[in-house]
Amino acid sequence: MNTVRRGWSIAALAVAVLALAGSVTTVAYGVGHGAPAPGRSVAAGGGPVRGYRSGMMGAGGMMGGAGGMTGGFGPAGGRFGLPGDGRAVTTMAAAHARAQAFADRLGGNLHAGEVMRFADGYYSELLTAPGAGATEVLIDPATGTAGIEYGPAMMWNTRYGMHATGDVTPQVTQEQALAGAQAWLDAQPSGQTADDATAFPGYYTLHTVHGGKIVGMLSVNAVTGAIWYHTWHGAFVAMTGA
Repeated sequence: MNTVRRGWSIAALAVAVLALAGSVTTVAYGVGHGAPAPGRSVAAGGGPVRGYRSGMMGAGGMMGGAGGMTGGFGPAGGRFGLPGDGRAVTTMAAAHARAQAFADRLGGNLHAGEVMRFADGYYSELLTAPGAGATEVLIDPATGTAGIEYGPAMMWNTRYGMHATGDVTPQVTQEQALAGAQAWLDAQPSGQTADDATAFPGYYTLHTVHGGKIVGMLSVNAVTGAIWYHTWHGAFVAMTGA
């Protein structure tokens, strides 16, 4: 099990290695042991893993970018990231604005929807004009850097991720994703339940709940059913809708 370093200005060395190698076609974060206790963010999993384990962190910024957590292939910018504007993000409205700025860069008439505040930064989903899930982004509260969330959004999203192939036919329904996520959570010592599955191209993302309150997130691959717990957010703080 890998130790997760806190803070979204630190990114995944393993992602950079895979990007350079260009050799990954499937990432399966297998069912196993070690889900986080409520309110904690630790590496989950323990079953068969192909690709890399979420939680492998290193310095330098996402994908080796010098400019921030979601820098794409190099400094923050391009298809995967929006450079920070030098202003700290201290409100949900400001985080929404940064997510929308990145959505505008991606094009396709996307808009920022739900925004969540975690101890380690902000999260926002990006939606299509009709309201379907497009992708997920992280916003660095210190710099305003925004970009594609690492993990499933980067590796599994078939439209906006690193291995974009276009739309795929889900082999796992939304109901099956919820059931699979719950079965995985039930096998962990967390007491969490799966809730509110949102479909994105190639996968689903769900809230995990404990005591009636959101404590984390996980994703389910829409083709393989693989589970990937989001280990990088820290404790949940607040959420706002679209």
